[in-house]
Amino acid sequence: MQSGAPTPTAAPAAGPPGQRREAASIGRRVLRLFLYQRELTPVLITLALFVYFAVRAGSTFTDELSLSSAAGYAGPIGAIAVGEVMLLVLGEIDLSAGQVFLFAPWVEYWLHNLGLSLALSILIALAVCCGVGAVNGLITLGLNVPSFVTTLAMNFVLFGLVLIYSSDAQASPIPLSSSTGSPGFSSQFMGSWLWSEILWVLAITVVGAVVLTRTRFGTRIVATGGNLVGAAEAGVPVRRVKMWCFVLCSFLAGLVGIVDAVKYGSLDPGNFGVDYILYAVGACVIGGTALTGGRGTIVGAFIGAILIGVLEDGLTLIGVSTNDFYVWVGVVIIFAMALNAQFDRLIARSRET
Repeated sequence: MQSGAPTPTAAPAAGPPGQRREAASIGRRVLRLFLYQRELTPVLITLALFVYFAVRAGSTFTDELSLSSAAGYAGPIGAIAVGEVMLLVLGEIDLSAGQVFLFAPWVEYWLHNLGLSLALSILIALAVCCGVGAVNGLITLGLNVPSFVTTLAMNFVLFGLVLIYSSDAQASPIPLSSSTGSPGFSSQFMGSWLWSEILWVLAITVVGAVVLTRTRFGTRIVATGGNLVGAAEAGVPVRRVKMWCFVLCSFLAGLVGIVDAVKYGSLDPGNFGVDYILYAVGACVIGGTALTGGRGTIVGAFIGAILIGVLEDGLTLIGVSTNDFYVWVGVVIIFAMALNAQFDRLIARSRET
């Protein structure tokens, strides 16, 4: 006998609980990957830009000459950024690194013209760069002058020395450059080959990343930048760590500066290093380095430099004005900084829960 009561309808079947948990778990893993691997964000942005310019400019963008041009833009920025990351992790900065990049080949050129051998000229030029970094460190740490002020002043000092001793005349040809008629292995190794500079920077990036993440010295850098007082109480020689980072920053900038000079074959005394350091700091920020200290990634800074190189080369090829390039770099830096700030908030929340 049938009852008059309405028959209840079955609710729509939900997905199996196991599938929902698996999907949520994958989402959390992807989010955690982007939170803790800061290099992924600039990698994706760089790949997106590369695809965009490859579609817009076609084979003109992807041929060897164009790619080497992008590498030429990125090389100096990446080399300076590697040393800059170490200082930024410490909560310091070196605004003179861009001028050291331009100053080192001048010292080599002057010494070689005085009759010194090429190898000795390069070694002394690099020693001078280390001396510049040491002076920056001594003034900053010994006299308690902010590194921003110290290195800004050093930037002007080096620029003035180049103008004085060059008599405003260009230097050419640079030893080992192709204009000297020496296409041998040493010439190509030191910069005259199309890809030598970016390979130098790549090698510096790998070594720098290993030093920062896999060595005791790198651990001390991160500890000092994260908690200066705590690191000092734990026995970390914080002043010595900072001093060595100032020296390394200047050394790396000078080394690639010499390679860059060999690549182009001449030096212009009117070049000012501020542009290089601004791009380098921008690459550090894009790559995920915190300007407040305690966190940084050398690989991310290198990728940030590649991003800037791709952006500059691509915009040039599609006919965008050079002036517009600065706008786009600013937009990318703001976007990257805002993204990193949001990542920091998410990390803080995840630690609280």
